[in-house]
Amino acid sequence: MSIETFLLEIENRKKKEIESLEKDLAEKKAKLQAEMNHTVKEIQERFAIEAKIKSEREYARIIEAAKLQSKKILFDAINSNMQSAFDVIKREIENYTKSPQYKKALETMIAVSKKNLGQSIVIHCRDEDKAILKDLGVTVGKSIKTLGGIIAENHDGTKELDLTFEVLLRTHEDQLKSFLSGRM
Repeated sequence: MSIETFLLEIENRKKKEIESLEKDLAEKKAKLQAEMNHTVKEIQERFAIEAKIKSEREYARIIEAAKLQSKKILFDAINSNMQSAFDVIKREIENYTKSPQYKKALETMIAVSKKNLGQSIVIHCRDEDKAILKDLGVTVGKSIKTLGGIIAENHDGTKELDLTFEVLLRTHEDQLKSFLSGRM
């Protein structure tokens, strides 16, 4: 074998090895590229899922906050309307205490008081009502600040019955609110 043949054979082997190495390199490069693409795809899917979950949570939080805010606005509006209605009721009570029917209401309150506390009672009332109550033959006590009505107590002061309009309104406030809510 001549040197040229030998060199040619070495060169051919070198070419084959280079081709083999290039082929291995291309395969490894393709494999790495495929792995990288797969990993990138997994990461993108994971982040897409996380982003969707976070956006759904934020959406739910915003919706709930908006619902809560709307309920608060509605509640405030209802309370404002209720307060306005109670203000109207109080003005109507003031007008009622100036009417002839108010004397009948006081008579009924005295009858209820006598039934519950006994015949000997002391009536506390507004200054404006003292003359009416004296005409009805009951003992009038101290003056009270009220829209109208009376506070009755038995003669020895151990029992009391509050029939002022404020207490009657408070006592029946839930019923009034229910009634007014049905009208709004």
